[in-house]
Amino acid sequence: MSMNLVTLLYLLASVCFIQALKGLSHPTTSIRGNLFGMAGMTIAVLTTAALIVKLAGGHAGGFGLVLAGLVVGGGAGAVMAQRVEMTKMPELVAFMHSMIGLAAVCIAVAAVAEPHALGIAQPGEPLPGGNRVELAIGCFIGAVTFSGSVIAFGKLSGKYRFRLFQGAPVVFRGQHLLNLVLGLAALVFIVGFWHTQSWVDFLLVAALGFALGVLLIIPIGGADMPVVVSMLNSYSGWAAAGIGFSLNNSMLIIAGSLVGSSGAILSYIMCKAMNRSFFNVILGGFGAEPGAAAATAVQRNVRSGSADDAAFILGNAESVIIVPGYGLAVARAQHAVKELAQKLTAKGVQVRYAIHPVAGRMPGHMNVLLAEAEVPYDQVHEMEDINPEFGQTDVAIILGANDVVNPAALQKGTPIYGMPILEAYKARTVIVNKRSMAAGYAGLDNELFYMDKTMMVFGDAKKVVEDMVKAVE
Repeated sequence: MSMNLVTLLYLLASVCFIQALKGLSHPTTSIRGNLFGMAGMTIAVLTTAALIVKLAGGHAGGFGLVLAGLVVGGGAGAVMAQRVEMTKMPELVAFMHSMIGLAAVCIAVAAVAEPHALGIAQPGEPLPGGNRVELAIGCFIGAVTFSGSVIAFGKLSGKYRFRLFQGAPVVFRGQHLLNLVLGLAALVFIVGFWHTQSWVDFLLVAALGFALGVLLIIPIGGADMPVVVSMLNSYSGWAAAGIGFSLNNSMLIIAGSLVGSSGAILSYIMCKAMNRSFFNVILGGFGAEPGAAAATAVQRNVRSGSADDAAFILGNAESVIIVPGYGLAVARAQHAVKELAQKLTAKGVQVRYAIHPVAGRMPGHMNVLLAEAEVPYDQVHEMEDINPEFGQTDVAIILGANDVVNPAALQKGTPIYGMPILEAYKARTVIVNKRSMAAGYAGLDNELFYMDKTMMVFGDAKKVVEDMVKAVE
């Protein structure tokens, strides 16, 4: 295989990746986007495998190891993707990011140990200065991505007792100063590796990256996990791009740059949707105002009802907006919700879904959940499009959502002040399904639950919605 053909195939794969990103920008084209992504990755993998055979002079030993890695890694990925529950999808994404970061570190180590094997330098010759810098930076970003993603995985899982894996932020005095010192120290050792190509400098760069990844993520609370997921996605892309420059691999450079830039843009969108400072989040809360504690919930009376009561209200409405939240995902109630919507539609009720950008535990979580239940795309509306409709809607039914519909975002001085919310409080009647009156991630009481127009229906979302379906006449 000639290098001209390799370059052409890599270019074709890159075009597929660009089309994949374009397709994934909207639910109606997401399937096509995924197909483009799979096609691009297949072309890239097969081209790289053929290139390895060429560089190995036709020797099958190295190719056999590559093939074994593809089979084992691809098989493990396929099994995990097949078995993962929708509620565990954020953890899977964090795990995949950690593997990308670790792969970048391993490639950097291999390139420093045997640069001639990768065509970076001739046997016995030192690494070129530019490659040293690229490898050190790629290794550092990969290390930050790996350890940060491991912490994010633990926080998203929420089932580990280890303090660093718990959803509450972990903060201590001098934390930001320590992060700054570690970052500057890593820069010093990168310069040292560029100057001397010393293994000590290189390994210290990696160690500082692993440490900084942990320190950057532990002060970020569970409410900001959607931003963290997209941010780590960006880091993994830049790590791959950095390694690509060292290996002179255009595919890694292009794919890594696409992932890095798109992840950064998504992180910014998520921060805007949560009224968070983009730089505060990506720097581990650097510059955040301390002491912004959540308000303590006060015991208050609410108007509660049964699933039958809710079904009666829904069945006599002309328009209904469904607001799904993480509680819906936990209960796996998406199919029951679709059945309820179908039954209401058959009665002539207009049914729409309202999606907040950060509902759930990762960007697009609710969109994926509804897509799994094959909810028609034309019924699913983003926050900017659906908010003007709440004032003319008979019933807003909130299923497992809390902070994203909390009117406290309109009150100065609250931790979520300024955060854009779904304006469900404007609907003529509000039905809220929750297991209890527990606060959301922000730890704030939700004034919406105490309004005269609101009826609380307590219980598991799937069971409650199924009872509604049975009761709708």
